[in-house]
This record gives sequence, structure tokens and C-alpha cells, in this order.
Amino acid sequence: MRCQEFYADNFNLNPFHLFQRLNDISETPFSSYYRLNDKYLICGSPERFMKKTGDRIISQPIKGTIKRGETQAEDLVLKQELAQSAKDMNENVMIVDIVRNDLSRTAARNSVHVSELFGIYTFKHVHQMISTVESELADDCHFIDAIREAFPMGSMTGAPKIKAMELIEQFEYTKRGLYSGAAGYITPSGDFDFNVVIRSLLYNSTSEYLSFIVGGAITDNSIAEDEYEECLLKAIPMFKALNLNLKDVNLLAQ
Repeated sequence: MRCQEFYADNFNLNPFHLFQRLNDISETPFSSYYRLNDKYLICGSPERFMKKTGDRIISQPIKGTIKRGETQAEDLVLKQELAQSAKDMNENVMIVDIVRNDLSRTAARNSVHVSELFGIYTFKHVHQMISTVESELADDCHFIDAIREAFPMGSMTGAPKIKAMELIEQFEYTKRGLYSGAAGYITPSGDFDFNVVIRSLLYNSTSEYLSFIVGGAITDNSIAEDEYEECLLKAIPMFKALNLNLKDVNLLAQ
């Protein structure tokens, strides 16, 4: 993974109004708004980290992104291009293998399975390749164990997971903080649903410091210019929510 931070000082805004605007613009299923004192998470995430219902656990990693078309015909062509992309399928299955391994640590025997591989899902600005991995929680495991063993999610680290995290710490000049973490809820019965904190803005109302991070996977097949363009594609909803456009990228890029 490689991440790019955008930031601005002296940015006075209403965090909840910004969240409403981002939510209207992106229309993603795992958006969230969180406040801790003077710090705010304004999240428009399309990705689920992990959900538990009863003993059933699912994780839905995203790997594979392409823009929407300007016409219905172009949109269909782009969707098919993503569905047939060997590069994106290779990246996706790599992360699926990580998730299968993570879930297996707390799963009942022979319960881990991939219920959907390389599904193509359409959002307002992008098509995404999403796979679904499921398991049943083992009787001798607490639901917290399932979260602990799978975090951080493989879609945000790459593989091999531990080595990738070491390289991220070594080479990324921006500390991720809450970005690439998770936000969600846990019910009194122990069910939960957590997203992946991507396509999100972080705001400090005291310092009036605003930032967001976008990133992409780096593999042997990566083309630097394409990965940069994908980062800008992922940043579009945040720029629109801030009433900026991509020509303003140099104003916010670190």
C-alpha cells in the first residue's frame, strides 16, 4: 500500500454539515460520523471490515477500482474492464487469502469459505471489485478475538501482512492514524458491524486542521501514473464535499 495525504490549516467548517454533504455526494453503505472531544471522523467508506450476526462472521475486502463512465455504454465497458482485469483479480485474491487466514484463527473447523469472489459493485463515482469471506465463530472464541486477529484488515496492509506493515512504517512519511482503521458498533448481544476508514476526512476543530488520505496497492504490475490517477479518483468525493476540484490538488497535497 502507498498513501497520499491532503491537508489544510485554518479550515473553519461545520463537521456535521460536511458529513451530510459527503454522504449525499458519495452515497456509500458504510459512511459514519464520529466525534471525540474536538476531533471528528467524517467518513464515506464503501468497504466493510467485518460483521457478526449470531455466530456468522463476514468480511468484504475491496481491491480493484475503476471510474464510472460518462454514458451508460461507456460505464458498462469500464465495468467489464474491471471484471476482466488480471491485475485487479490478482490483488483481490491476495487479500482474500489474507482474510481467510485471519478468520481461520477464530473460526469453527472447516467453516471458512469464500461466498463471492471478484464481485463488481457500482457506487456513485466508481466501480469496485469486492469479495466476501465468511466463517462461523468457534465456541471457545470471544467475538473480540475475531476482531483482534483480523485487524488491521488485509486490504489496508497487503501481503505478507506483518512485513508489509513494517515497510509501511518505514517508508510512508504520513502516519495513518485513524485512516485505514475501523469504525462501527457492537450490540449488547455481541453482534457488530465495522467499516474500513477510507474515503474519509479528519478534522480538529481546535486547531482547524483538516486532512484526508487516499492510497492504492503497489504490486509488481503497478504503473506509477495509474496508481496516482486512482488516488485522485478516490479523492473526488472529498474534494467535492469541500467545494474544491482536482485542479486544487496542489493546494492540499503534502
